Amino acid sequence: MTAGHGAGLTVVTAGAQMFADSLRAQGVATVEVAWSPPVPGTEDALIRVMLDRRRLEANAAALAALTSAAATLVDVRPAHEALDLRPGHFLHAGPPIGWNRMPGPLRGALIGAVVYEGLADTAEEAEAQLDAGDFTFEPAHHLGAVGPMAGVVSRSMWMFELHDDVHGHRSWCSLNEGLGKVLRYGAYSPDVIERLRWMRDVLGPALQTATRATGGIDIVAIVAQLVQMGDEGHNRNRAGTLMLLKELLPALIRSGLPTGDVADVVAFVSDNDHFFLNLVMPACKLMTVAASGFPGSTVVTTMARNGTDFGIQVSGLGDEWFTGPAQVADGLYLGDYGPDDANPDIGDSAITETAGIGGFAMATAPAIVRLVGGSVSDALATTRRMYDLCVGENPRWALPILDFRGTPTGIDVTSVLRTGHLPQINTGMAGRVAGVGQVGAGLVSPPMECFESAIVALAAAVPLAASR
Repeated sequence: MTAGHGAGLTVVTAGAQMFADSLRAQGVATVEVAWSPPVPGTEDALIRVMLDRRRLEANAAALAALTSAAATLVDVRPAHEALDLRPGHFLHAGPPIGWNRMPGPLRGALIGAVVYEGLADTAEEAEAQLDAGDFTFEPAHHLGAVGPMAGVVSRSMWMFELHDDVHGHRSWCSLNEGLGKVLRYGAYSPDVIERLRWMRDVLGPALQTATRATGGIDIVAIVAQLVQMGDEGHNRNRAGTLMLLKELLPALIRSGLPTGDVADVVAFVSDNDHFFLNLVMPACKLMTVAASGFPGSTVVTTMARNGTDFGIQVSGLGDEWFTGPAQVADGLYLGDYGPDDANPDIGDSAITETAGIGGFAMATAPAIVRLVGGSVSDALATTRRMYDLCVGENPRWALPILDFRGTPTGIDVTSVLRTGHLPQINTGMAGRVAGVGQVGAGLVSPPMECFESAIVALAAAVPLAASR
């Protein structure tokens, strides 16, 4: 084609870059459309799901429910009260898994929890009991709870309790221990157990007293503020933690608790920038629970990892898990640790990305790249790319750097498979060996297998009458 022949034409191109380059070299105006073929092997199921007459309306309803959910901190209680946990029954992060397939960090956290509960005197005795099958395990998600990293919860651990008074749901999460050698990263040394017992005896009761006296704290409102203050809600919660402390401090001071205990509680929370994460997570769980159960919806309502498997759940398919192998994050390591020391991705904290923050809101938290790697421009590009995977935005969580555009919200299984792009998660990394603790932080994505199996199940669930 010559320049003369192309005069007055505008050509829309998709696919091979050299086609657009050739046209421009001949003076033809071009509009490039970003396109890639669907993930191979999913085409038939993808077409069937996209022709489902219910899909668009169901996705809009799921998004509306998700973005309208409330999340108020109403209480802090031991797990045996909040979740009716019996002795020897433990919760864990991610989809279901048996002891024989559990990775080092999850095994280490369970060993520590058994000792902490007084069910064994030593780590060796605890491990022998676990090997013998003396205890039972269940995903925290099955009880409406979430847990960071290994996510292990035992009956005497204290839990934040949140309520959604719009949709009538409740969610729970344990209290955050801090970073480094902590139970959720699989460490179980005596100092870890001692810290957990202080949290049981002092921190939990103090937070209960303050929360009840305060009369409920709007966690969604705090999240709305933190995303405008440099936090993204997953690996950066500095502003959120300080805003929570601001809410609780007057009640703590007036509580009548020993002055030393109050000082220790305030110091513990203020020295732990990640403390608020354990409130962001159950708030996001309430949002995604509200979005669950819409027949025909392709919106992802859970992303969770147990250190061996990565699992997702989808609104239109209820509580069914779709799993693939958990991946090792790409990021920055502490001290002399390296990729060989890191366990594959673990934790329920990807509920933050599922609800539209965390890795999806990295544009608002440029400082996060110092923790997980990459550059500021990478953070901006990540958030922009996530809009292509989502059914909409959350206007309550506005990003100043993007002219206060709402965070990308509502991961769409069909969009993941049509584009071949995966959701971005920023995460901590646990050591592969039980007892090591945290070895770094970085970026990771789910395996495509989760979405491939989900689209097959979604296609099978399309009624004949709902196909165009």
